[in-house]
Amino acid sequence: MRMRKKPNLEERLKRCEQLVIKEPESLRGKWSELSGGRRICLEIGCGKGRFITETAKESQETFFIGIEREPGAIVMALEKAYAAGLSNIGFINADAASLDSIFDEREVEGIYLNFSDPWPKNRHAKRRLTHEGFLKKYNKILCENGWIFLKTDNERLFEYSLNSFSDFGYRLKNITFNLHETDTRIITTEYEERFISQGMRIYRVEAHKK
Repeated sequence: MRMRKKPNLEERLKRCEQLVIKEPESLRGKWSELSGGRRICLEIGCGKGRFITETAKESQETFFIGIEREPGAIVMALEKAYAAGLSNIGFINADAASLDSIFDEREVEGIYLNFSDPWPKNRHAKRRLTHEGFLKKYNKILCENGWIFLKTDNERLFEYSLNSFSDFGYRLKNITFNLHETDTRIITTEYEERFISQGMRIYRVEAHKK
């Protein structure tokens, strides 16, 4: 379901435009220039930006890029990062399907997939961000020791993703079926806070490129 159009969207985007990465395809193979030589990590589907902003605050040595296709969500993410005065973060209004036209081979160190759409119907499997089609794109842009961190509240998507990662040759680490039972110090997303308050389980896995 698409978000409702935010009031004064264009004006709000303009106020934070220094954090908007325009024409990202032109930076393919040149991202180290923008990042100042820092390693690059992506959050695909960054939503309202709580996770990526708080993570960027804690990891100044890394350059974070939030990718979000919904303008109504990305404007809120931009405002959070802008208010925090961060210089190690940028945002791209794009779909994950365009990743390999934005990044060259081995330009990215890590990818966060937080509460991605589970696309539960089998006929929509190719749209899942852990489908083989997307893993091929990730594998191409990830560096030699690259990683994908997945968090979800959807058990079926989690099981699907474990199999998908494994079939694609990723090494799985730190698999948990109830994240907040064992670790309460992690940075959460807006969705995650709501799920925790409802007593829902959060599933997490780290998939490392061999």
